Parts: sequence; C-alpha cells; structure tokens
Amino acid sequence: MHADYSPADDLLDDRVILVTGAGDGLGRAAARAFAAHGATVVLLGKTVPKLEAVYDEIEAAGGPEPAIYPMHFEGASPHDFEELAHVIDMNFAQLDGILHNAALLPYLSRIKDHDAADWMKIMQVNLNAPFLLTQACMPLLERSNDASILFTTDAVGQQGKAFWGAYAASKFAIEGFTQVLAAELENSAIRVNCIDPGPTLTSLRKRIFPGEDNAILKLPDVPMPLYLWAMGPDSRGTTGQRLTWEG
Repeated sequence: MHADYSPADDLLDDRVILVTGAGDGLGRAAARAFAAHGATVVLLGKTVPKLEAVYDEIEAAGGPEPAIYPMHFEGASPHDFEELAHVIDMNFAQLDGILHNAALLPYLSRIKDHDAADWMKIMQVNLNAPFLLTQACMPLLERSNDASILFTTDAVGQQGKAFWGAYAASKFAIEGFTQVLAAELENSAIRVNCIDPGPTLTSLRKRIFPGEDNAILKLPDVPMPLYLWAMGPDSRGTTGQRLTWEG
C-alpha cells in the first residue's frame, strides 16, 4: 500500500464482511470504516451494548444496515461457529471478508507463574476461535469472487518478549496460520494476510500499560487505510503477508 493510498468511496460496495471484537478499539474502527465504504458489516463481540453502539454509529453515518451477532469466544464450541456461518448464509447468502480482531490479554506474567486456565482461555480466543471461525465460513468465502481474510497480529508475534506468555505464543501461531492458509488458497479468489497495527490506543493496551502517555499512541482510526486496502480489491495478488502500519 502506498503512503498516499486513498480508498474509493465504493471500495466495498455489495460486500458482506464479518468483524470480530467489533465493539471496541480497532474492531470498532474497522467496522465503521468498512461500512463507510459500502460494506454490510456483521458485528461480532461479547458485549451487546457495545455492538449496539457501533450499529447506531454506522446507521447514523448512512452506511448499509449492519448485523449484530453476540458470541463469547472463551466458551464457544465448533458447533457455535457452524451456526454462525449458517446464520450468515441464511441472511446474506454470501461472505466476502473476515477481520479476526478479537483478542484476550489479561495480564503479563512469567511462564513459570502463568495460570494454566488463563493460558487456555487466551489460546481459545486468540488462536482456536480464529481457526474454527475461518473453517466454518470457508464454504461461504469460496463462493466470493474476491474474498479477504485478515488476522490481527502484534510485534510480539514476530519477536518474543519476556512476560508476554500465551498472548505472544498465540500471535506467533496466528502468523504461521496465515502463511499456511495463504499457501493452501493460493490458487483461489481468497487472499489471507495479517496486520500489525503497531502501538494503538485501545482498552487492551491500556490494561497492560496503564501509565502510558495516551498522547504517544495513535487512535484506532489512523491505520484504517491499511485495513481498507487489505480488505478491498486493491490488494488482489497480496497474500501470506505480514502487513505493518507505518503511516
């Protein structure tokens, strides 16, 4: 993506895009951006009032009417993801993109002290859920003439740091999963990439760095040109890549 990239207003017209973790932070910003460029967005998250707020924001801005699908990844089973895919199929008969944005990072910890139950929860939300969701939605994505799957990653998914535990391990795995899936789909109309947005003012980051100066962090809306480029047709031919916001 060139630094001067300017997405067309109708970039995502007639597309249905699923966004996880859509109630806050980067997920909220992406859902709003996708809708502003013509997409019908399926808002997935665990907190209904937050999803409803994003729904209202999209409608107020004149975007296509979104849909809300509440789901708590920590306790979700394969059947739950299959049901989600079925509901999307019944209501829209198509799916042209997924942004895997939901993530869990409750605290930083040494490996020797990391609570085993929390390790399992983090892996469930950050790794297992994206796998199960992608697998369940693959038949829908295969119908699309131009589909994009995006995973959100982090710097610690490329270079491990002490105390980042299961979160770092899950992001390393997501980057590997991106490469594997992209290779399997290289002859299809589905591209697969991951995005590292860099330090951003989100609730997840503030939980880990409560004393950090907000002024040094970018707002979630700032890297949206990269998300729009990667989700839309302008990124055709780019797959299996780690995309980084350096605006």
